[in-house]
Amino acid sequence: MTLTLNNLPPLRDVLQKHDLFAKKSLGQHFLLDLNLTDKIARLAAPHPVVLEVGPGPGGLTRSLLLAGAEHVFAIEKDERFLAPLQDIIDASEGRLSVENTDALKVDPATLTDIRPMRICANLPYNVGTKLLINWLTSSPVFWDRMVLMLQKEVAERVVAVPGSKAYGRLAVLAGSIVHGHISFDIPASAFTPPPKVDSAVIVLDILPNDKRFADLKTLGQVTAAAFGQRRKMLRKSLKQLANARGISLEEWLEKANINPTDRPETVDIAGFHRLAESLPPLG
Repeated sequence: MTLTLNNLPPLRDVLQKHDLFAKKSLGQHFLLDLNLTDKIARLAAPHPVVLEVGPGPGGLTRSLLLAGAEHVFAIEKDERFLAPLQDIIDASEGRLSVENTDALKVDPATLTDIRPMRICANLPYNVGTKLLINWLTSSPVFWDRMVLMLQKEVAERVVAVPGSKAYGRLAVLAGSIVHGHISFDIPASAFTPPPKVDSAVIVLDILPNDKRFADLKTLGQVTAAAFGQRRKMLRKSLKQLANARGISLEEWLEKANINPTDRPETVDIAGFHRLAESLPPLG
């Protein structure tokens, strides 16, 4: 029988056939429920090009192709999954390309000239935040939407609002580039093997060019100083950064219209933008 996307074997059978198991060292947890992978895929496809990281046995990969992704570029570090992914390549008549490499060491923008790409992935727990920051800070931006499955705690930090416990550097960075929301939660029990925490699917849409904050490097320095001592008032946590730039902390905060007694979790994203814009460069 000729393999097609609609008659590929169940994912549990694929794992058994190839004697595959999740490696804890790679942060692997498999989502084998194709109803859930279809739900995720519909947030990203149809689209001309979709990037997927860590496809594993290929559940989300199948769903993306069936949902209308014209081509999927998958980055898979674990060579054990190349054989089952080859079956999907054959069944999709070449609409899937697989790069056997570490996603932290490849620039996805080099995979294709088609713009914008979409990113849709069940990110490995151990590198999910790092990959997200890499994509948020890419220049030029090569994607228009990211649909990511992350640990629920991390997802909440990405879309957190000022004054909330989860609000921090990640929320300020993300909110400077994207409009994001949590689409739905996925319980730990949905995965094989189940992780210790629940997950959530977030949707991040790139902001229009004129709405994005340009100087992410300086913004990163300001937020690192502020949230590095998040329990302290800004007049304390930003003092070292002001001294390093040879400026008056009081004048800097006044120029940015920030109260010296504010704590970082109470300052909105626009406030951090003003702090970054008011900070002179080194030297």
